[in-house]
Amino acid sequence: MGVWGYAWLAMLTLIVAQPLMAEDATVDDARDALTKKDDDADSAKALEEVFQAAEKSYTLLKKGERTLTYGFDYSLLRDTQIQTVRTGQNVYSVIGQSEAQHTFTNSFTFDYGVWDNLTFSMRVPFLAKYDTERDLSTYSLGDISASFRWQPWSSVRGRPVTTLFATLGLPTGDSPYDVSLDNGLATGSGYYSLGVGANLSYVIDPVVLFGSLGYTYNLPVRDADQVRGGRLLEEVDPGSSLSLSMGFAYALSYDVSLATSFQMAHNMAPKFKFSDATFEGNEQTSAVMNFSLGLRTASNNIVNVNAGFGMTEDSPDVLLGISMPLDIKGLKAE
Repeated sequence: MGVWGYAWLAMLTLIVAQPLMAEDATVDDARDALTKKDDDADSAKALEEVFQAAEKSYTLLKKGERTLTYGFDYSLLRDTQIQTVRTGQNVYSVIGQSEAQHTFTNSFTFDYGVWDNLTFSMRVPFLAKYDTERDLSTYSLGDISASFRWQPWSSVRGRPVTTLFATLGLPTGDSPYDVSLDNGLATGSGYYSLGVGANLSYVIDPVVLFGSLGYTYNLPVRDADQVRGGRLLEEVDPGSSLSLSMGFAYALSYDVSLATSFQMAHNMAPKFKFSDATFEGNEQTSAVMNFSLGLRTASNNIVNVNAGFGMTEDSPDVLLGISMPLDIKGLKAE
């Protein structure tokens, strides 16, 4: 079984980096770098553990098992973006531009049990984004991600369960370095990413305590070739990111469970190479509180509903989501 609740951890704030000319290049990069990763510990996975507290050697899918999960997420980001525009030779004007981005994500996650203690996952998101302040919209494929989750030690009652993960992010969405800054919206980060980390959970019936630590290396973009603030942006180093999450889930009954989680991400300073200069942005931190409700709809099906809110300026104002398993004939192993 693999049911998870996916909450987007998007970010939209402008950093006062060195000169103002680099500011308008930081927003999209930092937002995607601070997005919650699929394998971070989250309340949906903890809810599943509460429901399944049965004793078994491993908590991942058994060898040959397959699951398909559908998730729908909504996030709202409001901010005022400060941009610099060249109005003459060596003369720049500072412009404030309000943004209100509504992001709707439909995602499909396929999980496959390679071994009893090794699970492969692939997530394919489809995004619809609207900026009501600038009257912009876009519909496109987002960034596809693939991951492996490995449980090195079998589960033993009374001991924590440790799961290690590795994730690869692919820039399949519309890159922020390809779309127009004036009349376009990006649905992807524009760069590859490699992430590693560990999830830890501990069952104290009827409560599950859980936490996660992760590190993500974002590969530099070498061929940006985009005009920003009157300068030609050639290369971008998005900077690495660290993520942390923790929380607990509580089983109210056999069919209902609640969870609360805190998730935080810290992005290292990005670097932007223009045709005539190189600028460095500032480090950024994003954090959200998330609340989830798990409902058992069948003996092996759990629907997860979540709501959350941002705690820093780098976080979304509102987060809503739902995830559920899809039972497709022939998908599950007999």
